[in-house]
Amino acid sequence: MKENWYDKFNRKSEVADSKNKRKEFNKERDKFFEAKRKKTLEKHQDPSFSQKKVSCKIDGIITETEHLFSASSLPKDSVEILNNFDSVIQNVRPLNSRQILKLPKDIRVLSHQLTDERSVRRVGYMNAAEELSAYVRYFSWWNLVRFTRIFSNLPENAFSLKDGDACIDIGSGPLTVVTALWLSRPELRNKKLTFYCMDLSQSALSLGENIYLSVAAKTPPKDKNADAHWNIIKVKGGAGTFIKRKAAFISCANMFNEIRENSESRPDELAQAQVKTLLSYADENTSFFIAEPGMPVAAHFVSLMRGKLLENNFHIISPCPHEKDCAMSGLHARFGGSAKWCNLSFTTEDAPQKLLKLSKDAGIPKERAVVTFIFAKRENFVKKEIVRDENSISKSPDGKTILPLRIASDPIWLPENRQGFYACSRHGLVVVVNMTHKKLISGDKIKVSMLKSIDTLPKDKKSGAVEINV
Repeated sequence: MKENWYDKFNRKSEVADSKNKRKEFNKERDKFFEAKRKKTLEKHQDPSFSQKKVSCKIDGIITETEHLFSASSLPKDSVEILNNFDSVIQNVRPLNSRQILKLPKDIRVLSHQLTDERSVRRVGYMNAAEELSAYVRYFSWWNLVRFTRIFSNLPENAFSLKDGDACIDIGSGPLTVVTALWLSRPELRNKKLTFYCMDLSQSALSLGENIYLSVAAKTPPKDKNADAHWNIIKVKGGAGTFIKRKAAFISCANMFNEIRENSESRPDELAQAQVKTLLSYADENTSFFIAEPGMPVAAHFVSLMRGKLLENNFHIISPCPHEKDCAMSGLHARFGGSAKWCNLSFTTEDAPQKLLKLSKDAGIPKERAVVTFIFAKRENFVKKEIVRDENSISKSPDGKTILPLRIASDPIWLPENRQGFYACSRHGLVVVVNMTHKKLISGDKIKVSMLKSIDTLPKDKKSGAVEINV
């Protein structure tokens, strides 16, 4: 049947359909949380709940604190690059004044395409000039801030790379992980490494290579005899594309969220398949860096990947303080499930000021940077606090049990005006009650010398987690 000229005005766009679906989802979600809120209020109004006595006695003493996202770990030359990353890009891929004025809008549009309008996003969006410019000038910049914080705070021997080693960055895009690694680990700049950078977008790879080479030129190796930069080999393709060499380091950042969305497999089956693919690239001492956006579904998938890597005799170097079952798997968290999800964050007050301004201009101001990640290593990595069985639990010199914990939330307020934090432990989820008013922040790893057996401690009514007064 011939279409009338006015019919096109009556058709709903795919974007409109997407927005309607999103509204329906939000309505169901709000209904769920309203019912949950009422149930919580009823519980707190229960006399038996409000009259329960709260213990103020100390259960353990914090003996050590390590920050996960400390900015002070970054080299000074790298901080300079991060603060002026927009200038690096402008020198590599300049925009005219009109394009710069339009940039905040392009960033906002791309942000919607990457979040609530994924269904209408084109597969090759990274090949389009506007999208790629917006991506590297905003999203890559924020990812550099995140990844450099992570890499610079990993243990000294986390990377066991040597001259001649190959590395693979899958879903490399504009080489954000490679650039972040160069900036955050200056000792690796002296190494003769080859990076196979794999992505479906040749445009993103080419731009990323130019950005990396520009950054490397501004932050040269200390060893005058070292190569000026790592060898970059661009590979157009996705996970599973053949690489002739086995890799000593493999990274995948913000890749599995797109694979997961386009897969009909169950999450655990998909995780198994993806780990199998990654292992096909690995040498005998490979380390893996897997990072995803700080969202419940992404956290759950990373948790599944963690489990599969443990099954293949990998150690989790960061952020997990143990190698037992994941205490924050995020199962059903998207729909309000009770399982907490692992999303570690840091405040942005010391992030690049120009990036913060760009975020504000784009209408997406950012007070916290969030990420879900694991760094795993197959080599015999010596880490005393890693626990796979109860016989290997570490003790203090006076015989007390040392319990490593990872702070995994912002402060929460508990009855009797107490401040607490959710934390991950070998005993599962715990609530660290900050009785001594220590300065604790999300991502901190603390070691607690236990004064009491954890089996004797009370549990938080809301989460069921053991409460530890420190």
